[in-house]
Amino acid sequence: MVDGLPPNQPRKPLDMADIRPVRGTHDLYGEAMRRHRRVVGTARRTAALYGYEEIATPIFEFAEVFQRSLGETSDVVSKEMYAFEDRGGERLVLRPENTAGVVRAVLSNGLLQGLPLKLFYAGPMFRYERPQKGRQRQFHQIGVELIGAAEPLADVEVVALGSHVLEALGLEGRYVLEINSLGDPESRAAYRDVLVGYLEGHKGRLSEDSLRRLERNPLRILDSKDEGDRAVVAEAPRLGEHLNAASRDFFAAVLDGLGELGIACTQNPNLVRGLDYYTHTAFEFTTPELGAQSALIAGGRYDGLVGELGGPATPGVGWAAGIERLAMLSGEPPPPVRPVALVPIGPEAGRAAAGIADRLRRAGVAVELAFRGKPAQRMKRADRANACLALFLGDDELAQGAVKLRDLDTKDEETLPLDGLESALASRLGQDQDGA
Repeated sequence: MVDGLPPNQPRKPLDMADIRPVRGTHDLYGEAMRRHRRVVGTARRTAALYGYEEIATPIFEFAEVFQRSLGETSDVVSKEMYAFEDRGGERLVLRPENTAGVVRAVLSNGLLQGLPLKLFYAGPMFRYERPQKGRQRQFHQIGVELIGAAEPLADVEVVALGSHVLEALGLEGRYVLEINSLGDPESRAAYRDVLVGYLEGHKGRLSEDSLRRLERNPLRILDSKDEGDRAVVAEAPRLGEHLNAASRDFFAAVLDGLGELGIACTQNPNLVRGLDYYTHTAFEFTTPELGAQSALIAGGRYDGLVGELGGPATPGVGWAAGIERLAMLSGEPPPPVRPVALVPIGPEAGRAAAGIADRLRRAGVAVELAFRGKPAQRMKRADRANACLALFLGDDELAQGAVKLRDLDTKDEETLPLDGLESALASRLGQDQDGA
């Protein structure tokens, strides 16, 4: 049996109505792809200015990586993960986020010997959610992780990097930085007791999910999306009221550092993270321009995560951002590169054209060379490609070792020698031909 079909049974012709992307996924091409590339390219270049090196982890991981990092009671693990068993019987998941995958990679490859680590990533993530604006079942993120730095200045740098990326995308003045302190483990333990005492008195108003979490991980209730739970949480004691002196000092140092850089922020006591490995700083860059999906960048400190995944106690801080949301906000995409159209006239010129095009492309000049057709048809193709220049190559030009150049915007013409054509065109174009 092959692909579930009995032997010798022909495949049923595929109905064109079935040729569509899976719900919650989308194809990237044209303008959408250029927007996507701009976000990734801008973030990659900005992260490099801060010393972050790019890392790429597998799209699927062992299920335990996320069960341990996100918690069995989290919505992501219990409701949203794409989990499956492969042919070898391994339990795998498509990654719902990438921080756990990056930490797993650091441990797997013995990278803790070179702390601190500054890592940047970009790629697809997967969650089974109701598709909506700015949120798909396959979505894409950029993110940074700073592993091995326990100082408040590390939090400041990570936040500053996020702000820098947004500004580089032209979003200055269109977002708000919200920030809160989650305290150290001692503060969270004290707060946990207070929170459980409060929630026990409101069990009748909690959802079934939150009742289960009350026994296993009550801090997860703070992240609940259920409206009834949110009403209960709104009246709950605040974590900030139970911070010890060390936690208050850490948060003050972060706020002072941001102030020194001129980064304005708003303290939001409702900004929390339910998992125990999160400590100290939690932050989000939000915008009113996307409705309910307001978060552009979300991040924080996760000093307990490396230990949760089996490594030694190691501090960490980072953030992730949805590429789709940033792409929607970042204005008109960069236009495609305008190529140079090479138009051979006659069989001899046709044979020579491929070699000339290859020379130019290797010199970094984008070239449009139609595979067939008369000169008029080839020029129509050049128009569709929005070519900026046309190079006409006929028998006379070949004999002279030259090409006739026409500026397709001004219609000016001149003759250029084939020898040194690469440098002549590169100088004339004066533009970045890679389209990044």
